[in-house]
Amino acid sequence: MTTPVLEIRNLHARIEEREILKGVNLIIPPGEVHAIMGRNGSGKSTLSYVLAGKEDYEITAGEILLNGENILEMEPDERAAAGLFLAFQYPIEIPGVATMTFLKAALNAQRKARGEEELKTPDFMRMVKEAGAQLNVDSDMLKRPLNVGFSGGEKKRAEIMQMALLKPSLAVLDETDSGLDIDALQVVSKGVNSLRDGQRSMLVITHYQRLLNHIVPDVVHVFSDGRIVESGGKDLALKLEAEGYANYGGEAA
Repeated sequence: MTTPVLEIRNLHARIEEREILKGVNLIIPPGEVHAIMGRNGSGKSTLSYVLAGKEDYEITAGEILLNGENILEMEPDERAAAGLFLAFQYPIEIPGVATMTFLKAALNAQRKARGEEELKTPDFMRMVKEAGAQLNVDSDMLKRPLNVGFSGGEKKRAEIMQMALLKPSLAVLDETDSGLDIDALQVVSKGVNSLRDGQRSMLVITHYQRLLNHIVPDVVHVFSDGRIVESGGKDLALKLEAEGYANYGGEAA
């Protein structure tokens, strides 16, 4: 039996005594794209933060296995080296650090953690050029401080470029459509789809079905009150768009 890229077993998590994740179970096989949809406050983004290792959250029960290895005891950088990538809803700005410098440092830190040699500059430049062409990221953008003064679309393209260079086994996209107009959404989605290779898995977290017109999922999960309450094919997203979340308990946000 093939080892899932991601397996979450009975995951419970809380922050400041408030339980947010209340028994999450999820399996993502290699190469599959799964979408999580749910209203505000259902716990979707908390799941992404817990996967990435954000320190504010206390795990009270359960396991998270990445390629068969429990990552809950790992630091965030160790999780990244193990193959996890989180694309933020709102990518942070880092004044004074050129985007190109950041990309090279991130890539070489990951390679070092895996016992691999650092990339030589010509090899790195070739990789960046190839990834940049795919995502409409030009050399001027790479010289600018990371995300400083970037439009919403530029921030997301820079982030998907990181993903293309780091080649994670699991990419978690937390509401990556936030703040994007339709043109930027198409560019970002094209970049994401180019990374679907039959082995890399993705978890796409979104409110809206429109993103799933561009990044078509294999499975859609409905998140409500801290857990997955229904799973189905891509048609489930269309049903949610038409009917909302009223059938899944709680009040609309």
